[in-house]
Amino acid sequence: MPFDARFRPATRHAQLGDEFFDIVAAAEFPQHRLRFRNQPWAAALGLGGLTEAEWLDHFGRFQPLPGSFEKPLALRYHGHQFRSFNPQLGDGRGFLFAQLEEAGGRLLDLGTKGSGTTPWSRGADGRLTLKGGVREVLAAQLLEAQGVDTSKPFSLVETGENLVRQDEPSPTRSAVLVRLNHSHVRIGSFQRLAFNRDTEGVQRLMDYCLDNYLPEAAVRDATGFLEAVMRRVARTGAQWMAAGFVHGVLNTDNINITGESFDYGPWRFLPAYDPNFTAAYFDYNGLYAYGRQPQTLLWNLARLAECLLPLSSMDALQGVLEGFATAFEAEWTQAWLQRLGLRSLGQEADTQLCVLWESFLGESQVGFEQAVFDWQGGLASGVRAGDSPAAAHYAGEAFAPFKERLQDYRAVDTTRLEHRYFQRPTPAARLLIDEVEALWAPIAEADDWSLFEAKLLSIAELGEAMGTSRA
Repeated sequence: MPFDARFRPATRHAQLGDEFFDIVAAAEFPQHRLRFRNQPWAAALGLGGLTEAEWLDHFGRFQPLPGSFEKPLALRYHGHQFRSFNPQLGDGRGFLFAQLEEAGGRLLDLGTKGSGTTPWSRGADGRLTLKGGVREVLAAQLLEAQGVDTSKPFSLVETGENLVRQDEPSPTRSAVLVRLNHSHVRIGSFQRLAFNRDTEGVQRLMDYCLDNYLPEAAVRDATGFLEAVMRRVARTGAQWMAAGFVHGVLNTDNINITGESFDYGPWRFLPAYDPNFTAAYFDYNGLYAYGRQPQTLLWNLARLAECLLPLSSMDALQGVLEGFATAFEAEWTQAWLQRLGLRSLGQEADTQLCVLWESFLGESQVGFEQAVFDWQGGLASGVRAGDSPAAAHYAGEAFAPFKERLQDYRAVDTTRLEHRYFQRPTPAARLLIDEVEALWAPIAEADDWSLFEAKLLSIAELGEAMGTSRA
């Protein structure tokens, strides 16, 4: 058998009952060409021994994994899209394909994107463009390397269809993506139940999430559940800010209850610090701009709290939401210290350091990722930063207050700078929009994947240097 002892299939989601999902079938695609395989995660889950043909059978043709679902489940949910409630949502081009368990017992969900139509497709074709799949692989891989709690791209298979889209040259190539999450349950999953006045369903789904995804919840009630979700969402949002990442579409159906970042569409990384930077071309009012992401996450959490009102008091739930700012600040400083490789000196000092750092980034408009790269490890990087393309920014008045505060900090790992990733003058694992387009152009024009593969290698080097790599 191609599965080893680490392969531990599960079907726990089915225990909720068929009122939570629709049983569906994957589309039959004319072609299956493997474009990306996450071998480190596959090996960790006992799937590392699959041949390419076996891999395509399971993650291109969606033959069931032994012991998991016999047929895929398209999950039902609603949600606010740009703050307008939509009761017609659901898994319209994806499904929950399988569930697995890690060695420690943590449940994992394998979900899809572009796997065909479902009852929730609303007239759309249920497909994913190859470019969209490539963009998601790149975004999630880089975020994981930077230490962000993110879904993992597990597989990308080109499927041989020509798709018509309004936001890229058409016809364009099709693909199906499999992503690994630690939950496929969204805030919108609870909103559907609340919309239908299904209090028993809210209770059942909450208990399922507490049992399977949120072991840290101090108490098994609505406030304990909301607090666990709130803290996880705060952590991921803070990590986005330190990564200079703009998700682009923070609708309630795109926020899952384990807090992982997922469902990457029109994402962007900041060229330079700008709270008003917006990723989605259709976000005309900047609702989901970089600087508004924390506020948006709190707004989404408030929608989850509304769903829980039949199970708790408004005062108790409001009290949890009022703790978001404190939780976010703690996670924000921790995220920045992790990115810069610095040891904490306590919350007050860390907050002052991070405020000065972001003030410098905003005032100087230095390249965001270049500055993080240059000051990895604190003042230990001073000599190297002097040779940086951005060196002039570090000699100005804007940098002086941060530099003075930085003198008190020490590197977490003094050997990190010796890694080959940090021996370059510029960060190789960077994904500004022009760089992403440059990676895509040879794929579109000549089926040349060399730049894409080289970028993934650079990202893997960053993950190795930072200690965030699965490999």
